[in-house]
Amino acid sequence: MYDDQPAADTLAPEAPAGAKKKGTPVFKRILDLFEAEGIRTLFGIPDPNFVHLFLEAETRGWTVVSPHHEASAGHMAAAAARITGKPALCIGTLGPGMANLMPAIQCAKVENDPIIIMGGQRARITERRVRRGRIQFVRQEPMIEDSVKFSSSIEYADQTDEIVREAIRVALSGTPGPAYIEFPAHIILEELDLPPVLPPHRYRLTDQGADGDRIAEAAEIIRNAKNPVLLVGHGVHTSKSGAAVRELAELMQCPVIQTSGGTSFIEGLEDRTFPYGFSEASIDAVVESDCCVALATELGEPSHYGRWRHWVDNEANRKWIYVQQDPTAIGVNRPIDVPLVGDVRAVVPQLSRALKALGGRSASPSLSEYIQRDAQQLEELAEDAGSKSDGSTAKMHTSQFVTEATKAFPKDGILIRDGGATVIFQWTYSQAKPHDVIWNQNYGHIGTGLPYATGAMLADQAATGKVRPGMLLTSDSSFLFHVGELEVAVRKNLPLVIVVGVDFQWGLEVGVYKRTFGHGTKETGVHWSDKVRFDKIAEGFGAAGEYVEKAADIGPAIERAYARGGCTVIHVPIDPAANSEEMPNYSEFRTWYAEGTQ
Repeated sequence: MYDDQPAADTLAPEAPAGAKKKGTPVFKRILDLFEAEGIRTLFGIPDPNFVHLFLEAETRGWTVVSPHHEASAGHMAAAAARITGKPALCIGTLGPGMANLMPAIQCAKVENDPIIIMGGQRARITERRVRRGRIQFVRQEPMIEDSVKFSSSIEYADQTDEIVREAIRVALSGTPGPAYIEFPAHIILEELDLPPVLPPHRYRLTDQGADGDRIAEAAEIIRNAKNPVLLVGHGVHTSKSGAAVRELAELMQCPVIQTSGGTSFIEGLEDRTFPYGFSEASIDAVVESDCCVALATELGEPSHYGRWRHWVDNEANRKWIYVQQDPTAIGVNRPIDVPLVGDVRAVVPQLSRALKALGGRSASPSLSEYIQRDAQQLEELAEDAGSKSDGSTAKMHTSQFVTEATKAFPKDGILIRDGGATVIFQWTYSQAKPHDVIWNQNYGHIGTGLPYATGAMLADQAATGKVRPGMLLTSDSSFLFHVGELEVAVRKNLPLVIVVGVDFQWGLEVGVYKRTFGHGTKETGVHWSDKVRFDKIAEGFGAAGEYVEKAADIGPAIERAYARGGCTVIHVPIDPAANSEEMPNYSEFRTWYAEGTQ
């Protein structure tokens, strides 16, 4: 332990009888402040700066999770924030710990995840000395500040409340994102004599509603529209606004279009929800729409900014209503007719009340047709997958892998996606309609799947008291990034089934070589050893492992895994050529990049 670090045995000593009562140590006050926000999960690997915090958190009944890499702690926190609708907390040890966290911090910034990162640091008296060769030290704020919305340091004990509150306030305001709090060693055990913590609504804006006149204007446009659509973004699911959006959708009697980031299905709206661009019904609904109500979405590249490709037709007749918390986002990617600036959790109920007062609206004539066509398309896709190699005589086609795995997805489960080419197959061939989907869409950061799975499942358990099954559908290359976190899933006895499509290559990049240079060229740097067995790796971590070659055996293997309990890894060999050359709707995926020009 460093000589400028507090000794662990100084934690909460008993005061002698008759002695003056001491105040609250800073580390306890920090936990009090996060508890006021409903946060009771903590991710990270503790060092001397954080052992007091970790011990106290566990004593209070928090779910405390130590992963095997700090980047995993950040990804776990991001998934926790998404599944609970609250900010999440993770820590990094001073120096290399914070450096290891940087990929997750950058990812959270691009994915709009409101995580609070606390970073350990040497005492300021040590930092500011003129010295060479200091151990485990680097100035961390300059490294981090461009990747977070807020960065500060608790230099004095009496700054604790204001800095923690500001971090939470900024992380949740406008477009959500990460915030950093430096936690230098000299203040950890300092004590504070402070009043009880404030509830969130006393120190930050919560449940911000939109302007009443604008709400009335929007309701009138919706009421008079012939073919409205709801465009549902990532923020609907991370704010846990599904029930409110369901009420609005039922009043509007219209199709629900998923953005690429908002791929969870709202309970009760599964049959009328279509993924933008990857469902024929979604394309026709967009083209025919004369009113689009966009909810908590950036209207980003995968949605073609709401102004080109599928949106071009009928653009002159389409009105746009945009529910967006960040006022600076209004009108950036496309013109907006009625901006409704506020928290989707408050604005959607406002809009529902206004529309209800007008009597709602009748169902669009084409809604039932869209529902029927989408169901038929799913059936046809399953039949199409079934016509391809099932692993009996040649390696399994990726479409079979996805179709059979998603057919076995548990009803109340959490689906986590990871991978490159395999995810593209999932967009088209998935037979499941999960209410909670976690994946990395904006940043394209493969390898997040296992940390996302453990973080989401543990945070969900802590928030609800229920143990829900999880399924991670991933590829071999992505799974290897953080394979060490299998130990966390085993340690916590998570009912997590990991189905790994294995082709021993970076499938998307192999496809790039083939499309760039043609077949037969060398594919440098995108193939790796064919001797890896993920089922055996799982057994080494204490999980169960299964090796499945035939498509018909995937479902039974998944059923066995959930019946057995705990964590299971299922190794499924897939066809390398099909995975790199036959990605469905690949031309649609390519249009996500820079308006089709890369």
